[in-house]
Amino acid sequence: MRTPLKALIVEDSPDDAALLVDALQQAGFDPQYKIACHEEDCRAGMTEKPDIIFSDYSLPQFSVKRGLELLRETGFDIPFIVVSGTIGEDRAVEILKAGATDCVLKDRMERLGPAVTRALDEARGRAERLTLEAQLREAQKMESIGQLAGGLAHDFNNILTVIQGHASLMLEDAALSGESKDSAEEISLAAERGASLTRQLLTFSRRQILQTRKLNLNDVVEGIIKMLRRILGEDIKLTFKVSNAAPILADGGMIEQVLMNLAINARDAMPKGGALKISTGIETIGQAFADQNPEASAGEFVYLEVADTGCGIAPENVSKIFEPFFTTKEVGKGTGLGLATVYGIVKQHRGWITLQTAVDRGTVFKIFIPAVSGRAEAVDVTTEETIRGGNETILVVEDQRPLRRLVCHVLEAYGYRVIEADSGNAALARSREHRGGIDLLLTDLAMPGGMTGRELAAALRGPHPKLRIVFTSGYSAETVGQDVRLREGFDFLQKPYAPRTLARCIRERLDSSRVI
Repeated sequence: MRTPLKALIVEDSPDDAALLVDALQQAGFDPQYKIACHEEDCRAGMTEKPDIIFSDYSLPQFSVKRGLELLRETGFDIPFIVVSGTIGEDRAVEILKAGATDCVLKDRMERLGPAVTRALDEARGRAERLTLEAQLREAQKMESIGQLAGGLAHDFNNILTVIQGHASLMLEDAALSGESKDSAEEISLAAERGASLTRQLLTFSRRQILQTRKLNLNDVVEGIIKMLRRILGEDIKLTFKVSNAAPILADGGMIEQVLMNLAINARDAMPKGGALKISTGIETIGQAFADQNPEASAGEFVYLEVADTGCGIAPENVSKIFEPFFTTKEVGKGTGLGLATVYGIVKQHRGWITLQTAVDRGTVFKIFIPAVSGRAEAVDVTTEETIRGGNETILVVEDQRPLRRLVCHVLEAYGYRVIEADSGNAALARSREHRGGIDLLLTDLAMPGGMTGRELAAALRGPHPKLRIVFTSGYSAETVGQDVRLREGFDFLQKPYAPRTLARCIRERLDSSRVI
């Protein structure tokens, strides 16, 4: 079977052009070619990005050097082989220095096939190297931004926890006047929006802490459909095509965030209404496809497809849409974090995204997440419940005084006995001074003084073998530098959190039968 070859032949002699085509066919190629003998024709042929360019050395109105100049102007890396009847060694060296890939004499056309094969292989190698270099630069850029996001998120989340906590306490005060209550509600909403932004910063940089379970993707989608309908409005028709799907190991909240962000993007792309179709399914990815798509991998995957009938994405923007802070929306109408967040979540789940789009013809995002064996867990339904307090002893370790005082105040209001400390070493000292048992340790994972929350927990486990533990952090998992994925017997409370969330987590942990 012949190898397809798209060629541009710069030649003024039809017989010589036919000789060149015949030599390519004998070498096992199937050339699809265009012939050019003037500068305008050569320029037009190069813009079509042929696989290779052949040029005679001697042309009445056009030179090889000018041809090489035109190729450099395009910016394309296309092999350029000079085919000549007579050319001296000095001229051949001069042409190669000017940028030609090779020189082949017309009376030695048996060299043409190997020269073409070598030139094409070298061009492919250069293209693969450039692709890898671009991927490395992108990864380094995301890593730098992610480190910045992780550090910022820690400070912001501590501040937001204090703001959100005090606003919640104000709202629980029955004596609060109407105007003051409105102000407290606005403060609480602003804190929630701030918390959402910090979560997105962590997520797109792939540093948000995963709380994974075996989930059925259909259950996750069905659980958020009502909310999506409210977000989309009446002018957009939402449909969900359910299909059999294997379980995935995923963080349900993050998958919901993926859907939310894609739905908001789709809504903004359909200002006059349209249709949004969500579908799921299972697809087996072969090794050949994975080899051609660097972000993909072979195996069985569950997919989530989100298709809209909106304005589509302009070709010049397709390569930028997952970049953080890139947006085509008006100032004040987009943060540029929506699709970056989607990308970060999918990568955290060891998946990838494909995109099909055309201007005025809509956009289709298809997300692949590895399928796992076993049975999916049921999706939790949040209900408003009365949170029970207690009289147990809790050791609170937090280096930020405003946050520590808020936490102690909340826990004391629920009836707990509280011991507070601002570092790991201080916590150990307070625990030795305390006469009696300690039922639960609530500690930040990262603290000053050289002792982490994990190390503190290990040190306290000896004298208090039944100690329950709740870790908190505003840092990301990678910034903390430890594996803080939730494991059986260990709970993690992500900052910022509301007082009721704190109280619920503490009560559930104290009531748990598992210590380790």
